Amino acid sequence: MSTRRVPIRHSLVTRLLVTSVLVAIAAITSTAWLATRTATRAISQEQGRSLAENTRVYEILIEYAATHPDWSGVSPLIEQQAAKLDRRITLMTDDRTVVADTLDGPSLHSARPAAVVDPLNLDLGLTGGTDRIDRRAVGPFRVASGVRDELRASAEEQLTCLRRSRLDGRIEWQPDGRFVVVLTTPDPRGAAGGCGAKPLPARGAEEKALRSLGRLTESCLDLDTEEEGIEVLPDFSAYLTNTWVDERSARPAPQEVFRVDVDADYAARISECVEKSRRSMLQPYVAPAVLLFITAPGSGADQTKFSLSGENTVRIVTVTGAVLVATIIVTVLVGRRLVRPLRALTDAVDRQRPAPVSAPDEIGRLARALNDSIHRRDRAEAQRRAMVSDVAHELRTPLTNIRSWLEAAQDDLAPTDAHLLGLLHEEAVLLQHIIDDLADLAAADAGTLRIHPEPTYLRDVLTQVVDSHRGTAQTAGVALTMQIHDDPVLPADAVRLRQIVGNLVSNAVRYTPPGGSVTVTARDTTITVRDTGVGIAAEHLPKIFDRFWRADGSRTRATGGSGLGLAITQHLVRAHGGTIDVQSTLGEGTLFTVRLPGIPAGPRDV
Repeated sequence: MSTRRVPIRHSLVTRLLVTSVLVAIAAITSTAWLATRTATRAISQEQGRSLAENTRVYEILIEYAATHPDWSGVSPLIEQQAAKLDRRITLMTDDRTVVADTLDGPSLHSARPAAVVDPLNLDLGLTGGTDRIDRRAVGPFRVASGVRDELRASAEEQLTCLRRSRLDGRIEWQPDGRFVVVLTTPDPRGAAGGCGAKPLPARGAEEKALRSLGRLTESCLDLDTEEEGIEVLPDFSAYLTNTWVDERSARPAPQEVFRVDVDADYAARISECVEKSRRSMLQPYVAPAVLLFITAPGSGADQTKFSLSGENTVRIVTVTGAVLVATIIVTVLVGRRLVRPLRALTDAVDRQRPAPVSAPDEIGRLARALNDSIHRRDRAEAQRRAMVSDVAHELRTPLTNIRSWLEAAQDDLAPTDAHLLGLLHEEAVLLQHIIDDLADLAAADAGTLRIHPEPTYLRDVLTQVVDSHRGTAQTAGVALTMQIHDDPVLPADAVRLRQIVGNLVSNAVRYTPPGGSVTVTARDTTITVRDTGVGIAAEHLPKIFDRFWRADGSRTRATGGSGLGLAITQHLVRAHGGTIDVQSTLGEGTLFTVRLPGIPAGPRDV
């Protein structure tokens, strides 16, 4: 079973924390939303009313400023508005000098103004328009009274043309004395373009003012007036004229500048200079800019009135109750969802059956641990029964043989000679070998099997193993050879290393028919034992390191061995920190490969 920790995103603690946080967030958000919504609704209504009042006062003062050269007569106007709105209205200069005030009250030197009243620099956020200069600030650009009838007739002619094109409009009078036609029906085809009013040139004082405006614009642009000039039309659009051009381009639309070699940036600069020059010419005719303060009476700031009405109280109580009920429902549902897998685990443990794994969290990890525990318990129980049976079988054979021969000797059925003693000794050695193997396996299972690695010459170890098995190999008719490349030295337990190689060599000799060969090879940290024996079927390879396993299903002892040698060999190889692999082809032979990596010298527990 994996011992790594459960990822934080799947952790049960995280889920509980997230649930608690979500419930808290929902409660806080709902309460905050309700309080904010209720307060915002009341405040928005109050602020909307206040903004509308401020805008109305601003428009009234802008109109006054655009038509008066100073603020000397504004007091009656603001007093009337202050009484109507129940507010204190104060006008101050930039240096916070009071120009007009409707009531005595706290100083406004550090207060924030509601707006700046300047007809030559309008607050577009309050006016909603696009012109920075108020159209009512006419000054010297007013049309002479004798021309107004002609302008009216031109506008009526344009309106008549529009109506012939199945369009309609109305004539509006402008503060400068001119008339314009405003469409009141949509014109998707642009038919109104063919009914443009014939422009009338400026006359008298207006013409003089426009010429002065052109000269100021030329100065702003730093033009060479001998070659270029600015001509401003009554709608304050401008021409850039050239002495080398005989005719100007077509009449431009308002606020546009035309010249063949004029780019958009330069055109914008001309427009800025026209507006700047126009502002300087209008300055003497309008009231100077002032700061507008609209505050509550007796206060230095605007006050928003808010009270918790009965309707708002009911709404807060209702939403709070709904949040409480939702919190209880969510808590119950989440709690049941968390408890359900725990109940399933308890039921599975009571019934000794695998538990369902529902999620990758602590509960799922616990379920997998319980399932692994049950699986290991079942496997251990099966192995215990199999091992008891195998041990009984392995010990029964030599003990049965010893008992049979002894009983035969007691009954004078077999002579007590050297041959009988040899048979008894052979069975006793076999019995001792089985017991020693079981002791090694028990020590490995208990973790008490110890090895003592030290620098060991492989050539010496392999030579001892091959020499000790050469007689057995010759008796079996098997050629036993050894191949060692260089003279490798490994940190290993020499006794246990001889046991490892000896087990492999004895198995190879045992399962190699006469005429075959067994070759022991060593190169660096790798030891191989190859034979040309009967081989092992592919389906049996995964089982060869199991205890008491033999390829012969009848469990015959004709080939000798206890069935524990390879299992012990695998434990010893792992104790050295190495690996053992096997490759085999049925009828051709088997190759065992042992790889022993270098390990620090000193005793190690297994």
